[in-house]
Amino acid sequence: MHSYPIPAQPQLLVEETIKKSRFLTYIVHTEGTAAAKLAVQTLREQHPMARHHCWAFVAGAPNDSQQLGFSDDGEPSGTAGKPMLAQLMGSGLGEVTAVVVRYYGGVMLGTGGLVKAYGGGVQLALTQLERQLKIPKQSYRLDCHYAQLAEVERIVQRFQGDILDTHFTERVTAVIALPERYLAECNEALSQFSRGELHLQQQ
Repeated sequence: MHSYPIPAQPQLLVEETIKKSRFLTYIVHTEGTAAAKLAVQTLREQHPMARHHCWAFVAGAPNDSQQLGFSDDGEPSGTAGKPMLAQLMGSGLGEVTAVVVRYYGGVMLGTGGLVKAYGGGVQLALTQLERQLKIPKQSYRLDCHYAQLAEVERIVQRFQGDILDTHFTERVTAVIALPERYLAECNEALSQFSRGELHLQQQ
């Protein structure tokens, strides 16, 4: 699992007026297909008077073809969702949804004009979007003594990991998310601290 860029901000809006129609292009950070569909529905509800709410998303990693989607929402087939998706896929971004809200101004744009308006709106918005790198993490389990937990937390954080859950019985069982590339180094640090007792186990 490789790292990839995602939007650094929750939402970005760019507005254009093309031949009297208003085009509002939203770029939204959405992790997963359900979040992408919710973003589309939320913007549809925010703009109930708009003629079209066209959308496209790359909801997972950029190369995950199982989490792609698009819709022309009543515009002629192939003039909105597909050019929007093409811009998203060309950007290399993951976890991103584009929604273009159109308030119709009474002037027909033609198929070429629509492709340019929808694809161009997403392209323009992407040039203004701040990005950050997402490093995918794997889940591991670790059993330790209560007295060891504070140092375990420090070691995990040093390697960009997170403790997702802790279960307290006679010992502490922690669920840890850690970038796979740091697994060996993190285990080495845990082993040194605990004199060989502690190591991460695959979930």
